Amino acid sequence: MYTSVQAGGTDERVMQHAPLVKRIAYHLLGRLPDSVQVDDLIQAGMLGLLEAIKNYDASQGASFDTYAGIRIRGSMLDEVRRSDWTPRSVHKKSRMVSEAIRTIENKTGREARDVDVAKYLGIAIDEYNHILQDSSSCRVFSVEELAQDGDHYMDETLSHEEGPVDGLSREGFQQALANAIMGLPERERLVISLYYDEEFNLREIGEVLNISESRVSQICTQAVLRLRSRLSDWIND
Repeated sequence: MYTSVQAGGTDERVMQHAPLVKRIAYHLLGRLPDSVQVDDLIQAGMLGLLEAIKNYDASQGASFDTYAGIRIRGSMLDEVRRSDWTPRSVHKKSRMVSEAIRTIENKTGREARDVDVAKYLGIAIDEYNHILQDSSSCRVFSVEELAQDGDHYMDETLSHEEGPVDGLSREGFQQALANAIMGLPERERLVISLYYDEEFNLREIGEVLNISESRVSQICTQAVLRLRSRLSDWIND
């Protein structure tokens, strides 16, 4: 697949950074649907690596590993988006929940609880939890996705000439994301921390909190939908 690319020591660089592609693939795999295959992620990541080798400009200041990591991760997430067979109704309901959370919190000035969102949507709490479960099963919603959406919002500034305003905008988004995470309800913040920072699986988190795996999944999904609602000025849903 890669033997046709010979210019400027590209093959040597591909071999050198292939472990980086594999490492990122396995890191993302645990946060993606069971239907996603690691080989597909690696293949997409290799294409991202080739793009990074082709477009990298050392004069922009970022190290090649940093630049390549962003391109590799972005290519993998793009592949997941392309192969996402989740029904449109699930995505629609997830956006509906995110918008409801935003509306409630803007109106009341406090955290929107699950019962508040269900009441606002005019549905039973069991139906609301079912929406969260469906959204969780497709696992399109992740903190990595939010960061990637932020990169798209910045129009991939690392691949273009970046000026002072672009740099401030990127830093602003990352700070907004960090603040939004810190502002989550305590249990949601704990689940997000255990899942993404400590890399606990749902079963392990359930054991820590003494709740079921499905409940952990619902809390995690609600947390990310809440983040999306609070970052809606930065990202496009």
